[in-house]
Amino acid sequence: MFLLKRFLHALIFNSFLFFILIIGIQNSNTKNKVNFLIAETIELPNSFIIGISLITGSIFGYLIPYKLNEK
Repeated sequence: MFLLKRFLHALIFNSFLFFILIIGIQNSNTKNKVNFLIAETIELPNSFIIGISLITGSIFGYLIPYKLNEK
């Protein structure tokens, strides 16, 4: 039950952050590609790349401490 509440809170909070991110990048002109080991992405705004990294870190930050406390 606690994990479900924690996951729901993370989902709502990060959805709100993603919505604000999409609104905020409307006037972004600087774009870069992200290089992975195998391929590259299309050109994305810098603010989108940084924002998605923040949201991903926030999701892991919500869920990882719960798993560490179980042991």
